Amino acid sequence: MHALATKYNVLYNGQVAFDQAKLQLDDNYKDNFWELLPIEPLKIEEDDKQILLNPSAPPSEKNDEGTSTATGFDRAEEKAVKAIQKHGMDINGKERNRQIDDAYLLLGKSRYYSQRFVPALEAFNFILGNYTEHELRDETRVWQAKTLVRLQNEELAIETLQYLLKNLNLPLELVEDGHTAMAMAYKALDSSQLVLKHLDSAVLFSIDPKQKARNLFILGQLYRNEQKIDSSNLYFERLINFKKAPLRYKIHAQIDRAKNYTKKDSTPLLLARLKKTIKDRDNRPFLDELYYHKGRIEYLNDSVKIALNDFEKSLRVQNAKEYQKELTYEAIGNIYFDKAKFELAGAYYDSIIAITKNKNEKRIRRLVRKRESLDEVIAYEHIANTNDSILKIASLSKTEQEAYFQQHIDSLKKIDELAKIRLENSLTNTTGFGNLSDDTSKSSSKGGKFYFYNNNVAGFGQQEFKRTWGNRALEDNWRISAKKSTIRENKQTDIAIAEDNFDTTKKYDLDYYISRIPTKKSELDSINTVRNDAYYKLGVLYKDQFKEYPLAAERLEKLLTYNPAEKLILPINYHLYKIYANFDEEKSNKYKNIVVTNYPNSRYTSIILNPDKVAASKDANSPEAIYNDVYCDYDFQHYTRAYQKTEKAIEQFKDEPIVPKFELLKAHILMKTKGTEAFKEALSFVALSYPNTEEGKRAVEILENFDNDSVN
Repeated sequence: MHALATKYNVLYNGQVAFDQAKLQLDDNYKDNFWELLPIEPLKIEEDDKQILLNPSAPPSEKNDEGTSTATGFDRAEEKAVKAIQKHGMDINGKERNRQIDDAYLLLGKSRYYSQRFVPALEAFNFILGNYTEHELRDETRVWQAKTLVRLQNEELAIETLQYLLKNLNLPLELVEDGHTAMAMAYKALDSSQLVLKHLDSAVLFSIDPKQKARNLFILGQLYRNEQKIDSSNLYFERLINFKKAPLRYKIHAQIDRAKNYTKKDSTPLLLARLKKTIKDRDNRPFLDELYYHKGRIEYLNDSVKIALNDFEKSLRVQNAKEYQKELTYEAIGNIYFDKAKFELAGAYYDSIIAITKNKNEKRIRRLVRKRESLDEVIAYEHIANTNDSILKIASLSKTEQEAYFQQHIDSLKKIDELAKIRLENSLTNTTGFGNLSDDTSKSSSKGGKFYFYNNNVAGFGQQEFKRTWGNRALEDNWRISAKKSTIRENKQTDIAIAEDNFDTTKKYDLDYYISRIPTKKSELDSINTVRNDAYYKLGVLYKDQFKEYPLAAERLEKLLTYNPAEKLILPINYHLYKIYANFDEEKSNKYKNIVVTNYPNSRYTSIILNPDKVAASKDANSPEAIYNDVYCDYDFQHYTRAYQKTEKAIEQFKDEPIVPKFELLKAHILMKTKGTEAFKEALSFVALSYPNTEEGKRAVEILENFDNDSVN
C-alpha cells in the first residue's frame, strides 16, 4: 500500500512538478550563440555562489521566470521529502518501500536544479551508500558526477564516470549522459581534446534530441576554435540536417556555417540557403543575424552595395538583439572607414558606444580608441573643406559670387517649399489636441492627433529644427548665443572648427552672404595658413595612424599646390617619399631626390642616406640623447643652460616628432625662471601647435587645472 501510494500519488505529483519546471528552465534559458555554449543549459548566477557556503539557503528568486521555475523544483523536493517521511519503511535497517530510492533521486535532482549542490550531493551519496538496484545506481552516479563538477571537484567526477562507462551493458540514455557529464568535467579543466572526444561519443549514442543538437553545435564551435574549419562545417551541416533539432539550433547552425565562410566554399549555395531561410516566416526572430551574415558574405565577395543593404536590413529588424546591433554598426563603420569616409564611420562607431552594455570589453575599448583617433581627422577635414570653399569663393569676381549664392538661395527656397508641403500633408485631418484621455494614442504606431503624439510629424519637425538651427544645447538664449562647433565636446583636446554665427533670418538675403566673404589680406592669409596646417596634419595622420597611403599622398600633394610655408616644404617632401615607398617606387624616388638635392644638410637627408646609422645612433647628437642631457640640466636646476639647449634643439630638430617634448620642457623651464604667466603662455603654444600629441594633451590638462584653481 505504501509503495502504491508513493508511486501514484506523492512521487507522481513531484515528478510532474519536476518535469514542468525542467521544461520551463530549458525553454527560458537564453543561449549566447556568439560565445561557446555551456554543455548543460544551467546558468549559475554570481549571487548563487553563496549557496556553496550556505547549503540550507533557499534558491535565488530574481524574476518571474526564475521564481516560477524555482517554485516547481521546490514543489518536487517537497513531494520527495513527504514520500520519504510518510511512506518510508525502514525495518531493521532495510528499506521495504521500493519507491523511496526514486524519491531520494528526485530529491537530489530537484536540489541540483535549485543550485543547492551540497544538499544534492548528500542525497546522491545516500542512494549509492544504501541501495543496490543497478540501473538506479548508474543514473545516480551520473548525477553525482555532474554535482561534483559544479562543486569544482572535477577529478573525482572523472574517476566516477570512468568507472561507470566501463559497464558495456549501460542503457544508451545513460551512456549519452555519462559522456556529456565527462565532457563537462574536462571542459572545466580546459582539456579541449578530451571534451571533443566525449561529446563525439555522446552524439554517437544520443537519445535526447535537444542534448544531441546542443552537443553537435558545441562540437562545431570547438573545432572552429581549433582552426579545423572543415570538421566544424561537418558538424554544423549534420545539425542543419537533423530533423528533430530545435529550431534555434538549426538556424544558428546555418549562421555559424556562414561564419566559417571562406572563398573555397560554394558562395551561390550558401547565399541561396540564407535567402531561403530569410524568406521563411518562422525564422523572423533570427532575421537580424541572418541578414548580417548574408551581408558579410556579400562584402567578402566585393558586393559592397548589397552588403550595406543587408546590414541596414539587419538594423531595421524589430526587436533586434543589442549585441547583434553592435556587430552590424561596426561592420558598416568599417566599410565607411575603408572608404575613408571617416565622419560616417565615426557616426556608426558612436552608435556602438551608445548602446553597448559592456564598455570594459576589449573589443569596445579598441573601438573607443579608434573612434577617438577619428576626431582629429574629422575636424581637420572639416577645416580643410570649409577653408577651401571660403578661399575659392573669395577668389571669384563679384558677379560670380552673386550667381553662386543666388543659386544656393534658390535651392533653399525649393527645399523649404517641399518641406512645407510635406508638413501640411502630415497634418491633414489633425484637429487640435485630439483625445488626451486616450492613453493608447501615445503608444500607437500612427500616433495620436496631438502634434507630439504623432511620431511622423514630430520626427519631421525635429529634422526641420536641426536643418535650420543645427545641434543646439538646451539652455537660455539658445537662438542668439554664439555657438562654437567642436568635435566630441567631452574630450580635453577639442579642435575648434568654426564660429556658427550665421543669422538664419537672412538666409534668403543675397547681400548678407556677400557681406560675409572675407576681403582683407590678413584674413585670407590666416584662413590659408589654417587650411594648409590642416592638410599637413591630415597627411601625417593618414600616413602614421591609419596607413591610408594613397589618401595621405593626395592630401600632401594638394598642399604643395597651395604654396605652403617654407618650413613645411621639406617635411612634406620627406613624408611623400616615405608614403610612396609603400606602393609607388618611382614617385618615392622622385621625392627622395628633392629632399637630398635641395636640403643636403638636413636631418631628413641623413635619415634617407643612412637609415641604419640614424636608427641605431645613441651618440650625443641623437634627439633622445640631447633631450636627456637638457632634462638633466633642468633636474639639477641649471635653468639658463637648459633653456639655451632647448632653444637650439627645437631649431635643430624642427618638424620632428620629438619637438613637442622639447617645447613642453621649455614651458617648465620658463615656469622656474619667469613665472606663471610665461608658463601658461608657453603651455598654450604647445596645446595649439601640437594638439594631437601626448605633450599637447598634457598642456591642455595643466591649463585646465590652472583655470579650475583660479575659479576655486
